[in-house]
Amino acid sequence: MSSFPYRLVATDLDGTLLRADESVSDRTRDALAAVTAAGAAHIVVTGRAVPWTRHILDDLGYQGIAVCGQGAQVYHAGEHRLLTSLTLDRQLAGLALSKIEAEVGPLALAASRDGLDGEVLMGPGYRAQEGPLPYVAYEDPAELWSAPLTKLYVQHPTLSDDELTRAARETVGGLVDVVMAGPGIVEILPLGLSKATGLSLAARRLGVKAAETIAFGDMPNDIPMFGWAAHGVAMGNAHEELRAVADEVTASNEEDGIALVLERLLAG
Repeated sequence: MSSFPYRLVATDLDGTLLRADESVSDRTRDALAAVTAAGAAHIVVTGRAVPWTRHILDDLGYQGIAVCGQGAQVYHAGEHRLLTSLTLDRQLAGLALSKIEAEVGPLALAASRDGLDGEVLMGPGYRAQEGPLPYVAYEDPAELWSAPLTKLYVQHPTLSDDELTRAARETVGGLVDVVMAGPGIVEILPLGLSKATGLSLAARRLGVKAAETIAFGDMPNDIPMFGWAAHGVAMGNAHEELRAVADEVTASNEEDGIALVLERLLAG
C-alpha cells in the first residue's frame, strides 16, 4: 500500500457520508480508518448545527474537530465544546427576510439557535424533514428572534428550492448569504460565511493546508469547500451545480462513493 496523497479528508454528512437512514456503511468506516492509519485526518464539514451532528460523531467514535452550521461552528467532538461560533445578525436577517418576502411573498420559517444545545425552531407551515432530528414548534414570531441564531431556514409554497435560492440571492445578496443545502433546505447565513471559511479555520488548527485536502459533497453549499480544497469529489447523487465544479464524480452515498475513491487512492 502506497502512502495516502492527502493529509486531510473533508466530508459532508447528508447525502455524502450518511446513507438515507443516517447510517455510515462498514466499508466507508473501514476506508476512513485506513486513511487515518495512513496519517491523514478526517474532518466532518456539515450544514447541520452541533446539536443535530453530535450523535452521529459519537456513533462514529469521532474525537477530532468538526465544522458545523455551514461553517459557523468549529466543534471539538472529543471534548464536546465549541471552539468558535459565529451568529447571524438578527436585525440584518429580519431586513433581508422582509425584502425577500416583498419579492416572492410569504415564507415559512425555521431557525437554528446558537450553542452546543441550541434548539431548532420551526414556524407555522414549515415542512420538517422526516427523521429523528428534534425541533421546537413556535407560533409567536417574536420567539424566532428572542435568542442568538446561527441561521434561518426559508421555504416557499410554490417556488422550487433552486428558484427560491436564486430569487433570494438576487434580492439580498449584499446583506446575507443564501445557500441551498438539501431538498427543502434553503438557508440564510451571515454574509461571507461558508463551509470553506469554517474548514480553513479547522485546517489551520490541524496544521493542514488547502493543497493537502480532498473534499466530498453533494449540494451547492459544498461549492465553496470544493473551491478551497485541492480536489473536490461530487457524489453520484450530487446536485448539478456541484457536479459542474467537481474534479471528479464518484458513486452515490448509497453505493459507498467515498470508500471507492479512498480505496483507490490508498492503493496508489
